[in-house]
Amino acid sequence: MDLQKIATAVLTDREALQDFIDVLRDYVPGIERDVTRLRSTPTDREVIGKLFRALHNVKGDAGLCKVDVAVAIVHPIETLLARIRSDALPFSEQLAELILLAIDRLELAVARLSSGDRLDNLQLVPLIEGLEQLALAAPAKVEESAVAVIETVTGFRPLVGAARARNDQPATTGNGDRSQLAADLLFFHGLAGQFEARSPLFKGRTQRILRLALQTNQVAGDRIDPQQLEAAVCLHDVGMMFLPESVWLKDGKMSPAEKQLLQTHPASAAGLLSRMAGWSGAAEMVLQHHETPAGDGYPAGLKAAEIAPGAKVLAIVDAFEAVMLKHGHRSRNRSLLRAIAEINACDKQFAPEWIEPFNQVIRRNLGPQ
Repeated sequence: MDLQKIATAVLTDREALQDFIDVLRDYVPGIERDVTRLRSTPTDREVIGKLFRALHNVKGDAGLCKVDVAVAIVHPIETLLARIRSDALPFSEQLAELILLAIDRLELAVARLSSGDRLDNLQLVPLIEGLEQLALAAPAKVEESAVAVIETVTGFRPLVGAARARNDQPATTGNGDRSQLAADLLFFHGLAGQFEARSPLFKGRTQRILRLALQTNQVAGDRIDPQQLEAAVCLHDVGMMFLPESVWLKDGKMSPAEKQLLQTHPASAAGLLSRMAGWSGAAEMVLQHHETPAGDGYPAGLKAAEIAPGAKVLAIVDAFEAVMLKHGHRSRNRSLLRAIAEINACDKQFAPEWIEPFNQVIRRNLGPQ
């Protein structure tokens, strides 16, 4: 099978691809549950058999729908599970991580095919090659090989166990009236708290984004004023509260009119900041945090050089948090893998000069495994 051809595949049969996407959507929750069960009971032959059959069916449907990338990803996993079923290999945490990573990349790949986006930045070739080698590896080499595949594909060590955050208390610096700045920031954090209170899903959101933003800035040499960045993080979505909750808390697809209304929220919060002395930098970041380097963002359609650095950082960490929230029903490890993959795959949505500092922060916060 020509892996390079698979990695650069384009949509040829939309109806067949959609049929496969529907099938995959049905199977993935069960696959995740079975992998989770095997983490606690790795010798449960019934669950191993169930997982094997599910993946075998996914591969079969992929073949019928001519989704070659799915066949290429699933086939070596099926081989691995056959070895586990025959007691030639033990099921392990590392194999669990690798299976979830592979299924995650498969979901991303078919979604990108469906939308006409490229696959070549999903690291599919090293993933498939690594899976194929692993499927035939000697038992003593399987764990080491699984770790190598995960790290090659994601850039990170396997996410086994809870991520360990460091530097939880970011320091802020700046000139001017410190007491007034402190009072303003306290006010901003209060507004962020009011925003978070609108949904239980938002709890702790501001502090998570703030930590990532400040640490990313630190890694890059504090190019952005930390206090301005902190204010921007606190208020970047507060403008939502000026809109009907039926719009910004909607569970489902938005109408064109609702999307247009939603796109006014950066201007509302930026307007608040711009009317307070000393926060013009934060106002600019908030106003621009949905702009993209390609120029297809909002509200002004700015391009790369026109967007403030703080807005670029805010866009990355805000998107990272959004993906974590979206996949919160999955394990934390799975959510992290998906969030990391999506940020690094979106070469048009985010500023490339800030992706590497962000990746360094994630690696540092994950710590040694």
